[in-house]
Amino acid sequence: MTLSYGTPLSRRFPSLTQQLPLISTAVVCALLYAIGSICYSGFFDASTFSEFFAGNAVLGVAAVGLTFVILSGGIDLSVGSMVGFVSILAGMMVERWHWSPALAVPAVLAMGCAFGLLAGVLIHVFELAPFLVTLAGMFVLRGLALTIAPDEGRITLNHEFFVWPTTHAIMMGHARIRLIGIFFVFIAVIAALALRYTRFGRNVYALGGNEQSALLMGLPVGRTKIAIYAISGFCSALAGIVACVDMGAGEPSAAMGLELDAIAAVVIGGTLLTGGVGTVLGTILGVLILGIIQTGLTLDGRLISWWTKIVVGALLLLFITLQKLLTKATARA
Repeated sequence: MTLSYGTPLSRRFPSLTQQLPLISTAVVCALLYAIGSICYSGFFDASTFSEFFAGNAVLGVAAVGLTFVILSGGIDLSVGSMVGFVSILAGMMVERWHWSPALAVPAVLAMGCAFGLLAGVLIHVFELAPFLVTLAGMFVLRGLALTIAPDEGRITLNHEFFVWPTTHAIMMGHARIRLIGIFFVFIAVIAALALRYTRFGRNVYALGGNEQSALLMGLPVGRTKIAIYAISGFCSALAGIVACVDMGAGEPSAAMGLELDAIAAVVIGGTLLTGGVGTVLGTILGVLILGIIQTGLTLDGRLISWWTKIVVGALLLLFITLQKLLTKATARA
């Protein structure tokens, strides 16, 4: 039985086995939040909860784009370097070269999209490994960022376009909700709707499920794969603009190692590294888990910041193991 527009019911309503990674992520997120609320005063406040989105908006926007890539069975290691490159490039354009943000922002977003498009072409047309192509992109972008950076290493952004979102917020009672957190949620909702309700989204899942089968079904595998990396490049560049707003500056070393945090957020969010299974909602929960861990350890004050990496690493190992067990169980079924 299919729906009127041709989407199988099994795709619209996944089995419990397919939903288990997302359910596990939601349970872990709720438990961590409950523990934090019990242990730390103010942890349960609406302001603190909204800060999980605003404080992790850069990671979240980049992770949304990376979700498309991992769902397709690929990987993108250049997202962190793209954030750093865009932050310093946008800063130089506006503050030193006196471009209007109305021109600078679309220009850097188009550049990010074009860079992702190029990576997608190299991966699909020349059949190069995504790991190696995006690793090369990571080095190239970080090198370019350091090359164009001013002598002082960073550039302060004084233009109203970057200052206004930090000086304005939405007040809900006593809670102050920062605009970049709302922007992160907006981007995530758009991506979630695109994956769930568009033909392109169904092609992404099909490509990640089995590329050979997708080819036999006549799906546009090449166009889809190239578009996926273009989306990742665009979201990474968008995250770079968010970083400019959040930091109030452009910095070539910004988002160092962000690609690993983004991969962790996507995988902890229930997206299979082999592709074909996952949701943007899971990625949001993965980002929230990282934010809750970081906030809890900061409030504790007794543990060094590296404990965040230790806890995230343990969770990542746990979810990868769970994914492997589910994959074997599904194959036997």
